[in-house]
Amino acid sequence: MDNFQSISLTDLRFYAYHGVEPQERIVGAEYSVSLTIYTDISKACVSDSVEDTVNYADIATLVKQVMSVPQNLLEKVAHNIVCSLFSHYGTIKAATVTVTKKNPPVPVPCSAASVTISQNR
Repeated sequence: MDNFQSISLTDLRFYAYHGVEPQERIVGAEYSVSLTIYTDISKACVSDSVEDTVNYADIATLVKQVMSVPQNLLEKVAHNIVCSLFSHYGTIKAATVTVTKKNPPVPVPCSAASVTISQNR
């Protein structure tokens, strides 16, 4: 069995323009993204070198790029983040991504709406 551990980023914050309603694409909203990737970091544990791991600063930049492209649904945004992670990092075995929209436009008070996708490669 392969060894793999996890790297997580919690509450990356963005202002983005996702949503079904035209007004959401104009006004935008606050979003957060939390993710965990599962990969083998055993080499980095010994070498203490960022080249031997998945650099979480680079992951944050990748998520920022995905968040900058408006989509209708949080489901699509989360899916695109997972696909981008797998595309850019061949060592990732699995990923869990949660995309949260703050103050979503729903007919009752609601602080946030979230979608979580967990996927194996």
